[in-house]
Amino acid sequence: MILANIWVFALTNGRTFTKISKIPPRETALVLGTSPRMKSGVSNPYFTARMDATALLYHHGKIKKIIVSGEKSPGYDEPFAMKNYLVYQEGVPENIITEDPKGFKTQASINNCKNVFKQNDVIIVSQGFHNLRALFYARNNQMNALGFDAQDVLANRSYYRNQSREFLARVLAVVYYIFGIERKSSMP
Repeated sequence: MILANIWVFALTNGRTFTKISKIPPRETALVLGTSPRMKSGVSNPYFTARMDATALLYHHGKIKKIIVSGEKSPGYDEPFAMKNYLVYQEGVPENIITEDPKGFKTQASINNCKNVFKQNDVIIVSQGFHNLRALFYARNNQMNALGFDAQDVLANRSYYRNQSREFLARVLAVVYYIFGIERKSSMP
C-alpha cells in the first residue's frame, strides 16, 4: 500500500500548483465534483474552495473553458450546482461552462474529459490530496494534465478522514491501472 502511494506521488511530482502565478495556462479546466452541502445542510467548504480556485484560474486568464464533472441523480446534481455557483457567485460566463453529469467517480471524470469532451491538455481543480490521484489517472490516460490545488479544509476530523480515504483510493487507482480496469462512462 505504501509503494502504491509512493508510485502515485512520483508520477505526479511537479504537476500540481498552489499559486496562480506559477501554473501554466491551458485551454480547459476540469473541476472535480463534490456535494455543495454537508449532511448538516451547511455549505461544503471543499465545494466552495474548488469553485473559488476555478474562478481564480478564469479571472487570471489561465483557462478559457470549464468542464464541471460530478454526479447527477434524482434530486442531486453536482455539475448544475457547480455551474450555478461559478456563474452567480464568481462571475464566470455561463457559455464557457460544460456540464459532465457522468463524473460519478474520479476515473470517470478523467475518462469523460478525454474521450467524450476530447480534451487532453487540462488543469484539474480539486484539493491537493485528491489531485494526486486524478493526475495519476490522467497520466495513465495519456493526458497532459496539471493540477491546481484548491484550499484544503483543515478541520481535524475532515482532514484525517480525507487523507485516510485518499491513501486507500490511491492504492485502488494503482490496482486498476495494473489490471487494466477502467470505469466506463454511460455518456454517448
